[in-house]
Amino acid sequence: MTARKKRSNRSARAPQPSADGRTTRISPEGRIRATIHKIPRGKVSTYGAVARAAGLPGRSRQVARVLCRSVGLPWQRVLGAGGEIKLRGDSAIEQRLRLEAEGVRFRGRRVHMKVHEFIFPRRQASRIFPP
Repeated sequence: MTARKKRSNRSARAPQPSADGRTTRISPEGRIRATIHKIPRGKVSTYGAVARAAGLPGRSRQVARVLCRSVGLPWQRVLGAGGEIKLRGDSAIEQRLRLEAEGVRFRGRRVHMKVHEFIFPRRQASRIFPP
């Protein structure tokens, strides 16, 4: 038998400075919630873009789970790739109506992403060595 290495979860929890200067760790779910709150009215983003902006590339399904479990998030502003509403039934109708009330325009069944996509600001890479 070979020993397996235990996978570290450190990459998912980056230290964040608090108000008093100390660093605290924020859970991946907290980072996703904070990222979703940054999307303004009249703008939308995709599950994958939210995951990348939260520092969790490739975890778009986790974004969907957080949206499903959380209360008070602007869930209607998060869409599938290409601006497609991924919900089905009455939830899809409600999402479309909420977005239209915010001024988001559709092209057929998809949101006009060139006009309404919210581009998250890029994080500055931390430097290891001084300049």
